Amino acid sequence: MPFRSRFDCLWCGDAWTARGPADLEGWAQLCPTCLGRAGSNAFLRGRLRIALAERAAEADAEVGPRAGPAAEPRAGTEVEAGPRAAVRVERSEPRAAPILRRPAHAAPALPDDWFLRRGPFERGPVHDTAWAAELDVVTRWLDTQPLYGRILEPGAGVGFFSPLLAERGELHATDPDGAALDIARGRLVAHRLRAHLHVADPWAGPSPDERPFDGLVASFLLGRVRGAGVDPASASLRARLRPGGRLAVIDLRPDPAGGPPPGIAWSYHDRDVLEAALARAGFADVEVALTGRFFLTVAAEAG
Repeated sequence: MPFRSRFDCLWCGDAWTARGPADLEGWAQLCPTCLGRAGSNAFLRGRLRIALAERAAEADAEVGPRAGPAAEPRAGTEVEAGPRAAVRVERSEPRAAPILRRPAHAAPALPDDWFLRRGPFERGPVHDTAWAAELDVVTRWLDTQPLYGRILEPGAGVGFFSPLLAERGELHATDPDGAALDIARGRLVAHRLRAHLHVADPWAGPSPDERPFDGLVASFLLGRVRGAGVDPASASLRARLRPGGRLAVIDLRPDPAGGPPPGIAWSYHDRDVLEAALARAGFADVEVALTGRFFLTVAAEAG
């Protein structure tokens, strides 16, 4: 079934208008209320699974096949994604064979299949439907955050949230995995959006000439640090923001049907621990919320 921006819900009949071509409601042609009930209704669950598959297929078709294998950029280089799919790699040193040295504590980027619960990441229709519904809640929450100006996305990986952020301001996305950033670049190009993509350690401190950012989005990043490491991690995030800058965090909750891909170590931090660590790092108005089974969100302001 094709995407429709305006439709009458196939289940309850209420009129609904989707916000954009990535909105899951427009693919399923279900209002948010009915979409949220998919875990307990066979028809709604079936529509949701079909909608997820059709949306993913459309995204793949928009990106299209690559012209050929591309060399992975070196750590520290910048790749700019723009409306014409042009890629610019700036080098301050003589050209050499590209080598990506991943920091010892960095984990592989989370793949698209993990976000969309495809292939090896499927956990059954009931769990996958609940996951998709909560991921949509998280995306909607992120879209409501007051992010603007210069926005930093450390550990952006394949750029699942990058198009949304690039629409809000001047996006600077970093990740130690150059191959993952290449996927993020394709996603941004497909949406005709511009962003600055840097191969870099997401926990790297600000460079001497770097201006503080107006906003920072850390998605599935704090779970990569353990125990007392939350304090220096929080301080690292604060150091990149100007006073009054906004922080948005998305992370995982412990659930047997959720979690990161196999082989990636993860630490599940309690909301009280995160609130205290961010407060000690200089953040104010820290608000932690739970989506249900799988996700945790944090909004805060740099003091």
